[in-house]
Amino acid sequence: MKRSFLYTTIATVGLAILSQSGFAQKKLSEQLTLTAMETLFQDTTALKDAKGPKWTYDMGVVLEGAAVVWRNTGDGKYFKYIQNAMDTYVDKEGNIRTYKPEDFNIDNVKNGRSLLLLYKVTGQAKYLAAATHLYNQLQNQPRTKAGGFWHKKIYPNQMWLDGLYMGEPFYAEYAKLMKKDEAFDDIAKQFILMEQVSRDAKTGLLYHGYDESRAEKWADKTTGKSPNFWGRAMGWYIMALVDVLDNFPANHPKRAELIAILNRTATATVKYQDPKSGVWFDILDMPTKKGNYLESSASSMFVYGLAKGVRKGYLAPSFMAAANKGFAGLKKEFVEAAGTDRINLTKTVSVSGLGGKPKYRDGSFEYYISEKVITNDPKGVGSFICAASEMEIAALPKTGKGLTVTVDNFFNNEYITGPTGDKIPFHYVWEEDDNNGFSLFGKIFNDAGVKTATLKSAPTTANLKGSNIYIIVDPDTEKETANPNFMNAGHAKQIAEWVKAGGVLVLLLNDAGNCEIAKFNVLPETFGIHFNEDSRNRVQGANFEQGAIKIPAGNSIFKTAKKVYIKEISTLVAKTPAVSALTDNGDVIIATAKYGKGTVFAVGDPWFYNEYIDGRKLPADFENFKATNDLVNWLIKQVPAKK
Repeated sequence: MKRSFLYTTIATVGLAILSQSGFAQKKLSEQLTLTAMETLFQDTTALKDAKGPKWTYDMGVVLEGAAVVWRNTGDGKYFKYIQNAMDTYVDKEGNIRTYKPEDFNIDNVKNGRSLLLLYKVTGQAKYLAAATHLYNQLQNQPRTKAGGFWHKKIYPNQMWLDGLYMGEPFYAEYAKLMKKDEAFDDIAKQFILMEQVSRDAKTGLLYHGYDESRAEKWADKTTGKSPNFWGRAMGWYIMALVDVLDNFPANHPKRAELIAILNRTATATVKYQDPKSGVWFDILDMPTKKGNYLESSASSMFVYGLAKGVRKGYLAPSFMAAANKGFAGLKKEFVEAAGTDRINLTKTVSVSGLGGKPKYRDGSFEYYISEKVITNDPKGVGSFICAASEMEIAALPKTGKGLTVTVDNFFNNEYITGPTGDKIPFHYVWEEDDNNGFSLFGKIFNDAGVKTATLKSAPTTANLKGSNIYIIVDPDTEKETANPNFMNAGHAKQIAEWVKAGGVLVLLLNDAGNCEIAKFNVLPETFGIHFNEDSRNRVQGANFEQGAIKIPAGNSIFKTAKKVYIKEISTLVAKTPAVSALTDNGDVIIATAKYGKGTVFAVGDPWFYNEYIDGRKLPADFENFKATNDLVNWLIKQVPAKK
């Protein structure tokens, strides 16, 4: 049944209104995530019987999008959505309900990335145990003679493009976490083999599947390739490439080859972008053939792959033009209003495959276009959320482009036993996703164009030369580190000279007893700032209001945040050249100072770490995530302009 002209007009007008008002409040990625939370996988809150929900990759695609939205917004409800979904299946020992490793279905590995996220953030062993079951499946997965993973046990000798997304990003993330360095050779092999057996030299496009045995009816008897270029299959492949590279070692000899494959894939993708709509057809190279249609999941995947590839530096900036055109097309062709702060995603093909029973899928054009096209299919929803998130990051002002922020790992140099039993750095480090980490703080810098770095040695004017912003956080006591590196007059002199030349120094200390202050004060006193070695805002249990600090209108640093949570604070004394930047009940909470060409920011609590900005713990009226964005913007502005 065709929709009426009136319906289409109302939807179009509604979308335009939301674009001007509602979308300004919640971005498209968040709006579709909210739709997903209300309509997809709601029955995963209870497993009533064997016919109930199954462990399926569809869910993992949506959760992938929800994870990005959580990091972009600092809203804990998105993390809880992910955790609730996984907790439906994962028991206390890490067993996964309804998952059957003996099926050797590579689709079932996809959700492992959600498990790894949960482990890294919460530290709960059950999530790592569950992820290890999936890793073990990959270790025993049947392979082609050349070493490529079979897509499923029931599809012997076959590699599908889909499988690269289902297996390899998880494989790489697990290998990095668990120090399985040899795995990266295997991961690279999967992409290289897939391109070798599926790429068409003339178009650059990749065929959906490959049968090494040539036994399947859909397989070309000479090449083993399936007959057509299905859009979503190539979409899975380009998403897999950009996601794998996040965890692929920078010095691995095959990394350059993966980036070259990504560039070839992206070039072919752009070549077959529909010039009129900006999106892509279900069968990529047959835009005029009767029955073919513009398809939303593949189009979303291509936008995501292109935009992320450019952001990460894997693709040339010129590819961003295609991503922009594609995103405009996504919004025009597939997005419809669905109420306040909600949208739907239309025109996603529900499924397409090769072979199987009882209906044999022969890979023909006629087969592909015969599959049902639906609204809010999870594969399309998750892919669109990822694409929209990338485009929203790209749209943020890159005011810090060319700058570097460096976090100290000399005065703060703590270690913890990692999942492999060795000692790893923790407490205020960029890559740390748990409560103690700076991963979200670093992301906010990165999204503004600032590079993040770490300084493990004693600071000098020479090794700080490449840094524009230098953060010293929570100097160690002897309780925390066996042989702590204490601040001294020599260190202070080096840092002060760097500030005088234009450096921006950020001092995030702690209260008395939780960090070394007495010796450290030699540095801030250079700038007229003294940490009082006291402990204000002591919070009892979950009485968060005891840690509340209100920010008055017109504050020079915090332009949007009005109320923040800072507990156990060392208050400050600010003398010339320092000034108070935030006071509360007569106490100086934050001080700043101009020193030569540089700037100093000081506060007696490192409250920009994950626990207090990721939205999982604090009540919604605390705006620490907003305040962190405010601070990053302010710090960038303090860096002197280059002449």
